[in-house]
Amino acid sequence: MKPNILVIAGHDPSGGAGIHADIEAIRALGGFASTLITGLTVQNSQNVKGFQLTDIDLLQQQADTLLEDYAYQAVKIGMTGSVAIIDFIARLLEQLPGIPVILDPVLAAEAGGSLTRESLADAMLDRLAPHCEVMTPNLPEAQLLTGKDSVADCGETLVQRTGRAALITGTHDTTEQVTNHLFTDSGEQAWQWERLPHSYHGSGCTLASAIACLRGHGESLANAVADGQAHVDRFLRGAFQPGNGQYVPDRR
Repeated sequence: MKPNILVIAGHDPSGGAGIHADIEAIRALGGFASTLITGLTVQNSQNVKGFQLTDIDLLQQQADTLLEDYAYQAVKIGMTGSVAIIDFIARLLEQLPGIPVILDPVLAAEAGGSLTRESLADAMLDRLAPHCEVMTPNLPEAQLLTGKDSVADCGETLVQRTGRAALITGTHDTTEQVTNHLFTDSGEQAWQWERLPHSYHGSGCTLASAIACLRGHGESLANAVADGQAHVDRFLRGAFQPGNGQYVPDRR
């Protein structure tokens, strides 16, 4: 059986990130994705130019209809866009007790441009993260969420405030290798990956969706985090450039 993964995220018309990336990553790893699209963006591989959020009543109708039919093995959350949508997602997750939830706290696109209309840090940490198993911010996102500077301070703050794990990725560092840090209430674990030569569109979405799919297959959180990174490294090594901006992971 393919695990059913519920993806709650925004739509990227360029095909590189958001819902496109989520569906491709989950399919590549043997899962099946159904979706709640939180917003439509105006973007390409170079920048975000705008977005329109989905009406909460429509999201609620879609969610109710899906839950009448599907049982889910994991949930992946990406772009939320507003406190109101965060509150909607938190209420929805209360109907899915015991299901692994992976939160990619999307605040801006990799190529630049905001994907929120208000400060979401407090709502995300206080109302949404406690329902989730692990957050997967990159370092700039972790810094915005916590107000801290170092990876260690960000990770410890996220764990203490939410009671949940945090995987902070090092793609924005200038080091020769990319170092990703997993913080839990029992300590810290790190992985190092070769820094590849390009800038990539949708790598964060891909990682969170990979972890969600692997959790849906029954892998432990530790194994899903480790294996998810390995799959993303493989996808990135086959990346291609569909336009004039960032490269897109080849998720297959």
